[in-house]
Amino acid sequence: MIKSATITANKETTAKIIYASGSILRLEQYFLERTALISHKIDVQTDLNQPLQLLPIFRERVWGREDLRPFFTQMPPNQRIGEVWFTFRENATSADVTLGELLARRPEILGRGADPEYPGVCPLLVKLLFTTERLSVQVHPDDEYARQYHDSLGKTEAWYVVDAQPPGEVAVGFRETITPERLKETAQSGEIETLLDWRKVRPGDAIFTPAGTVHAIGAGLTICEIQENSDITYRLYDYGRPRELHLEHGVKVSHLGPHNFDAAPVKLADGRDELVACEYFRIERLRPKNEVHIDRGTPYYLLLICLKGSGTIAGEPFAAGQCWMVPSHHTELILNGPGSEWIATYKAAEPLAGLHIK
Repeated sequence: MIKSATITANKETTAKIIYASGSILRLEQYFLERTALISHKIDVQTDLNQPLQLLPIFRERVWGREDLRPFFTQMPPNQRIGEVWFTFRENATSADVTLGELLARRPEILGRGADPEYPGVCPLLVKLLFTTERLSVQVHPDDEYARQYHDSLGKTEAWYVVDAQPPGEVAVGFRETITPERLKETAQSGEIETLLDWRKVRPGDAIFTPAGTVHAIGAGLTICEIQENSDITYRLYDYGRPRELHLEHGVKVSHLGPHNFDAAPVKLADGRDELVACEYFRIERLRPKNEVHIDRGTPYYLLLICLKGSGTIAGEPFAAGQCWMVPSHHTELILNGPGSEWIATYKAAEPLAGLHIK
């Protein structure tokens, strides 16, 4: 089985973390005996009505951490991991193939949640972020701009604050409206940092950042990020770090005024709160006293990210730091996890009526 990032299938199993490509770090398994990647292996041809575990990809960032406990106990030495990805095409799955391979063979997994222009791609990218320094001041394009210049989805995103250590702050939008010329000038001088609307955050806060929102994430934060599945980022200012800036694109797509998209939780039931709802995703926080039941036959996929606790999902063990994909048209699902905490995300016009907290 896998618990966090430590692989212990049996006594003969070993595991190590290595570079896969570029700055991507992945778990690569070396078995003296061929065993399942986790305690259950899904048959791609027949068993796609049960949850799939999505294994993490670790990405190094200059602002990341060398210690990601309690979520991940095994880390590559001397590497600062800032992002952990779960729904990228290269993520391994409990179907013993990557998510990209799985969706190419069985696109019906996504159901109504699929993007018709990119049917073999999970439309949502789920990440955990771990910061020790401020991230760059940046902005993301909308779908139209990203399609025109990058043949990609745009990037609207939302953050759920899992933990916040001092100073515990994020920047979203500007304190006052500025001009494109002022944006470019202050990005080059560094003054842009003082024009942003920096806000204190605490665990449990949700922040919605539509495409075009100039933003930055501060130090000392652990964040669960839900976004369109795009890695298009225009860096406007980077505190003197020797990384490329993207002012031409960035100025064109930036909204130049205050951020007016405050997320206010809506209680759907005891232990179930809706945090964000937009055209790309709904985000809910689930805190069951005992169980979560999801009725069979949901016409779209769901993603479940465990932030706290342990238990079983469809009879299989789960732990904090794991992400599970529930395929569309699944069988009845029971998640047994008293006191656990989850983020659930999916695309739908209304909250899922078949989700029950007990």
